[in-house]
Amino acid sequence: MRGLLYIIAVILVIGWIFGFFFNNAGNLIHVLLVIAIVALLLGVIRRA
Repeated sequence: MRGLLYIIAVILVIGWIFGFFFNNAGNLIHVLLVIAIVALLLGVIRRA
């Protein structure tokens, strides 16, 4: 399950980068980035 969270987080970060440079996705991509960061933090906290 942790691996899946990391894969989703990486996909969301890549999507955020594309959205940042092309500026077509609007604010939704920033919300997805926050969700990705929260997922990564939860994975790190649960592992410790």
